[in-house]
Amino acid sequence: MSTILTIHPQTPQLRLVRQVAEALRKGQVIAYPTDSSYALACLMGDKKAVDRIRRIREIDEKHHLTLVCRDLSEIATYARVANDQYRLMKSNTPGAYTFLLEASREVPKRLLHPKKKTIGLRIPDHAITQAILEQLGEPFMSTSLILPGVDEALVEPWDINEQIGHAVDLIVDGGYCADDDTTVVSFLDELPQIVRQGRGDAAILG
Repeated sequence: MSTILTIHPQTPQLRLVRQVAEALRKGQVIAYPTDSSYALACLMGDKKAVDRIRRIREIDEKHHLTLVCRDLSEIATYARVANDQYRLMKSNTPGAYTFLLEASREVPKRLLHPKKKTIGLRIPDHAITQAILEQLGEPFMSTSLILPGVDEALVEPWDINEQIGHAVDLIVDGGYCADDDTTVVSFLDELPQIVRQGRGDAAILG
């Protein structure tokens, strides 16, 4: 069974956050809270951990994984972004949005959509996630914790432990999460488009 760390959702305990960051560095797969639901995460460059996440979710390489960042300072390293796209992202992050972007060469090919060479980017508005990213010092790969055959993501730590405690290494218990998806905004065409309406307000596109 997985380890469970209970971390305060508003004022995360630094000692425990450091344990989560160290678990990721060791190649572990974690379940953690965000501003939309719980999600799975691992280090971006860890192929074995990424493959484990795909097996848990039963998704193939065509399913976008998301690069979770602390802020927009790292975006130029991992994606190609026009000035107007950057301004829109800056005015709406952190928040419950996932932005689909053309990936840069810094992103490992196995993490990209096999045909489109794109990646999702996310900056969650959640204190625990932000604290983990700060301690880790780099973005991590993530996907919503939606189990096979289910439409909605898991939102309760006890439920996660009961259903996939055997499959993940660490569960970050930040209490109940919102039970909604992120709003997915695509920057792959000339004009931004809402691909999926979720928790984030679609009015950002006017």
